[in-house]
Amino acid sequence: MSKKNAFDYIWRERKRTIFGLPWSFTTYFLTETKFVTRSGFLSLAEDELDLYKVTDKKLILPFWQRIVGCGTILMYVRDTDTPIKEIRCVKKPREVLKKLDQQIDKERDRYNTRGRDLYAAMGGIPPHPMHHDYHDEADACDCDFPDHGPDGHF
Repeated sequence: MSKKNAFDYIWRERKRTIFGLPWSFTTYFLTETKFVTRSGFLSLAEDELDLYKVTDKKLILPFWQRIVGCGTILMYVRDTDTPIKEIRCVKKPREVLKKLDQQIDKERDRYNTRGRDLYAAMGGIPPHPMHHDYHDEADACDCDFPDHGPDGHF
């Protein structure tokens, strides 16, 4: 573990720009309990989220990022100000995702929570529409639409 910037972190990376170079004023930190995004040059802004609140993750590998060994990670979080945390254009995204998974699991075990426990706190409503199963909605729709005939017309 390294100590810099007033807190201990497990992983640190700058957001990459053109050609995968770290010419950015956005830095990501993974600590044992939190994920921190620090941005800015003269004035700094930090956004942190508790790892146990992460409900899902998604790895996105666009072509232009892949050719320089980068990728983007989306974390869906039960957090009021940051429901979707985007970790944009970081080197070795699969390794980063593995580190995130390890720390998220440790924190969930510490708080004795799992993703379904976080959904239950919302009354069973998923945190993001991408997590909803839309193909079953036509059967469950209670809208007042006219019935279609056997050929699909009115």
